[in-house]
Amino acid sequence: MKVLKTSIDEVDGDVISQAINVLADGGVVLYPTDTVYGLGANIFDNNAVRRVFDIKHRSYLKPLSILVSDVGAIDLVAKASLSQKKTISEHLPGPYTFILKKRKIVPRSVTGGLSNVGVRVPDCEIACRLAGIFPITTTSANLSDDEMMSRPTEILEQLDCEVDLVIDVGELKSKSASSIIDLTGFKPKIIRD
Repeated sequence: MKVLKTSIDEVDGDVISQAINVLADGGVVLYPTDTVYGLGANIFDNNAVRRVFDIKHRSYLKPLSILVSDVGAIDLVAKASLSQKKTISEHLPGPYTFILKKRKIVPRSVTGGLSNVGVRVPDCEIACRLAGIFPITTTSANLSDDEMMSRPTEILEQLDCEVDLVIDVGELKSKSASSIIDLTGFKPKIIRD
């Protein structure tokens, strides 16, 4: 396991390049977001996605959300109407995950076979740059239903396993994951505040 330190405000391009290479090779990366640290894998690599589920001790039937590099990239993985896009543009980048109808390109391994997918564009340069070539998984770096930690050392101790690469920016200020808003119904529905 490789640990690379950088600043959340002044991002080291070499750290991003190394992390993208790890993701492209089927690795799992522990990375910071604008909320909590996340576990990232290339969504098109089923083995890497399964490793994220296994690391978290998460049911394969419980879907993972997807992180894309910017609001425009949401169209790659999800279908959004004009009104949905307006809502999304008002909140992203930011600490929100929006549930939308998924596109066929999104593997079943990510969504647990569901027809919807959670999509996120955090207000965090590191996270968005990691998804610059292909979308990545975004899920809090903790055991399922367990406490979220704000330092990589604590996270790795809780997970009791090795990810392939850690981007360590120190302690994050936030201790809560993104809010989840379902846009697939007649009106927006808050799933997690």
